[in-house]
Amino acid sequence: MMSKTWLVTGTHTGFGKQLAIQLAQHDDINLVATSRKAGQLDYLDQYDHGQIAKVILDVTKHDQVVAAVKSATERFGGIDVLVNNAGLGYFGTFEESNLEDVKYMFDVNVWGLVDMTRETLPIMRKQKSGVIVNFSSIGGLYSFPTLSFYHGTKYAVEGITGSIEEEVKGLGIKTMLVEPSGFRTDWAGRSSHKTMPTHDDYEQFTKFIDDMANGAHHEPGDPVMAAEIIIDQVTNHSDQLPTHLPLGKISSDLAIDKYTKLLQQFKDERELSLSADRPERNDN
Repeated sequence: MMSKTWLVTGTHTGFGKQLAIQLAQHDDINLVATSRKAGQLDYLDQYDHGQIAKVILDVTKHDQVVAAVKSATERFGGIDVLVNNAGLGYFGTFEESNLEDVKYMFDVNVWGLVDMTRETLPIMRKQKSGVIVNFSSIGGLYSFPTLSFYHGTKYAVEGITGSIEEEVKGLGIKTMLVEPSGFRTDWAGRSSHKTMPTHDDYEQFTKFIDDMANGAHHEPGDPVMAAEIIIDQVTNHSDQLPTHLPLGKISSDLAIDKYTKLLQQFKDERELSLSADRPERNDN
């Protein structure tokens, strides 16, 4: 396999860190690892023999996005795989959520991903090759209480990525949405903001938020295995790269359950749906 350059955002913790650790140990891969603060990527030094670039990057800052992409191309000549992993969560009922926190989450999860992708796509178009791996979530396929705005970010990532896929598939560029369920990362703990219910009508959801936070790092999903799967799919199965990759039994089960029921609902409503069409009359 030819040497490939991967740019991975958010490699301080979680999926990003596991991806970085494993990629750093491949002799035929160059790694551009990003984090918001200096020193957070020192764990990579033990693997560095000239194939690793550590870059300070806050995906909400356009100048840093531009600089990160430029750094990758100047150091390694291009970008073969972009992994938009940086992201955070937010728990709170729709009515009670803090909209400033929500807007910041959209800036990271959606607009940061958009900015990174728009800066990288011209490079991949020039190369006539590349893979864009966008981290979504089971929350991009299935909705839970207290996560309405988080779902909004991930449903947005799903829709945006689907359109990108259609636009670039003839250019040698592929996309893959990663849709994990519960994994042993910081997502439900440190990497998510929480607004606890205050209205009696929503008190029932306090336990849901507490249980999610208390369950952090005890979920069934193993981020080491997830990273191995992602790298293997991109590296060894690029000809049949899945456009959707639910990771974890819960993610797979819920996705299948939801879309099986939706398919039946759409079939049941078929005649009603068709009745909305009426061809234009031409009286001339």
